[in-house]
Amino acid sequence: MDQRFDVTERFAQGAQYIAGRLRTGGSERIHAVVDPATGEQVYTYRLAGPADVDDAVAAAEAAFPEWAGATPGERSDAMHRFAAALGERAEELAYAESLQCGKPIKLTTEFDVPGTIDNTAFFAGAARHLEGKAAAEYSGDHTSYIRREPIGVVGSIAPWNYPLQMAAWKVLPAIAAGNTVVLKPAELTPLTSLMFAQAATEAGIPDGVVNIVTGTGLEAGEQLVGHPGVAMTSFTGSTAVGKRVAELATATIKRLHLELGGKAPFVVFDDADVEAAAHGAVAGALINTGQDCTAATRAYVQRPLYDAFVAAVADLMASVRLGDPFDPHTDLGPLISHTQRDRVAGFVERARGYATVVTGGEAPGGDLAMGAYYRPTLITGAAQDSEIVQSEIFGPVLVVLPFDSDDEGLALANDTPYGLAASAWSRDVYRTHRATREIKAGCVWINDHIPIISEMPHGGFKKSGYGKDMSAYSFEEYTQVKHVMFDNTAEVRKDWHRTVFGDRQI
Repeated sequence: MDQRFDVTERFAQGAQYIAGRLRTGGSERIHAVVDPATGEQVYTYRLAGPADVDDAVAAAEAAFPEWAGATPGERSDAMHRFAAALGERAEELAYAESLQCGKPIKLTTEFDVPGTIDNTAFFAGAARHLEGKAAAEYSGDHTSYIRREPIGVVGSIAPWNYPLQMAAWKVLPAIAAGNTVVLKPAELTPLTSLMFAQAATEAGIPDGVVNIVTGTGLEAGEQLVGHPGVAMTSFTGSTAVGKRVAELATATIKRLHLELGGKAPFVVFDDADVEAAAHGAVAGALINTGQDCTAATRAYVQRPLYDAFVAAVADLMASVRLGDPFDPHTDLGPLISHTQRDRVAGFVERARGYATVVTGGEAPGGDLAMGAYYRPTLITGAAQDSEIVQSEIFGPVLVVLPFDSDDEGLALANDTPYGLAASAWSRDVYRTHRATREIKAGCVWINDHIPIISEMPHGGFKKSGYGKDMSAYSFEEYTQVKHVMFDNTAEVRKDWHRTVFGDRQI
């Protein structure tokens, strides 16, 4: 494949995908997709306006009866073809994801794309396994059973950090359960969401089942969340924006699924393998240039290992190779934009007033100066209540703090508003089991940090939101449960009628 495919030619008809066709947006605003490694514009397009959202919802509504009425086996077969179609275009998906996000090509080829294909294959199988309570005579005189039914049109909003995977996480469980979807990707990164939807059409999924509207949050996002034709909203993004989404969804009594911010703790007990913990911390903090809501951001290290851990992390961070995302040797790419890089740098510069920057803390010069690069950064000496510890930075920054007792370490791990993910490091099974019980997070890893698998759920506690992505648990979000009850007696006068008629013969 020619890695430098012409994005403008590929999406010449526009960055909206409605009823199986690309089209241009109805807004007067023009937006550019920028390669964050160079600062160069690679594609310009007209944003979606409210009328585009209306059209996409109408297409999804029109497609819903047929898709919801398909058998689980028919939906499963279509989704297996979908997984195959994604596999056929894996190389160009990886290239497009690296181009628009600045991700190293080894990350997109080894993680983003294969993870998305696997997720599609998983939901192709899961479509045939919607579970419910066994049919039985729970009252004695009636047979009850459970139906799981699709909700309708799902309006989903995805972030810019994992555009392809987030499109999959939003779309796949919804359509496997028989819903139709209108997805709004981030306007910075629409390319792989559009390619994902095209692959769905290519696989024979009916037009209108998967629609894409690429616009701003104010113009397209709020229209989608508040739309009367949308029965459910699924949002991944910041906690601040999540609050606004919740306000809009509540006003129209929609089903709501929120996956919000994170500030993952990384707890290292004094019997841990310090070399393994240091490697896990650097990898967990720097994946996707730290632009990951589950990234390791707060390392709490029991005091006997603290100095050795800090030294090992500093050495490892200094060895990380920044460079061209398309160089297979590059470890760390740029941040998504210069605006995001400057935001991260602002956190670090303010922290210099109350903490120590051990390594990093600057943008590189030379050949990388034009891109949105920032060096891996290690900070020590910050207080627990400081901004650098409490706020979501979303960049390649790790803060390390010491603790003394196990009680203190676990209390510090829980001492933020977030609860998306965490990890604990120890050779002691009793310590690790205690950590999994007491850390308030939707995922707790033991002696590792960051792996995800299609079979297991992803979602948070506290202000990290509610509801689950991936796994069969996600069907709880995308189906509604209906109780069906049959009388088995054929009696005109039921025993419970006495509560109305008493002993009268009517």
